[in-house]
Amino acid sequence: MESRFLCAELARVSWMVGPDRHQTEEAILEDICATGGCVQLEEPIPVGSVIMVTFRGQRFDGRVRYCVSGEFGYFIGVKFAADTPWSRDLAVPDHMINLDTVTMQIPRMQ
Repeated sequence: MESRFLCAELARVSWMVGPDRHQTEEAILEDICATGGCVQLEEPIPVGSVIMVTFRGQRFDGRVRYCVSGEFGYFIGVKFAADTPWSRDLAVPDHMINLDTVTMQIPRMQ
């Protein structure tokens, strides 16, 4: 199983809104792993849309897998294309927490 990292990184998100027009907005990258991530935006993006997520000078192409309304906007799940996977060698968010490490440190109630 691949590791997923929580983060809070500013990103730029672009997607097609018509046959020949795209829209670009600022977003917050909430989590990331090799095959995808989650960004928070102020407006929804339709499931299945082609999307580009750019942060730290690196672009990751993919498709929207889910779009869920939240208290401060929409959480957009992105599955990265096979030719643009994320890795720590490409771009590392400033604030990144490995979820596997966090869950291993939580004490169990007896």
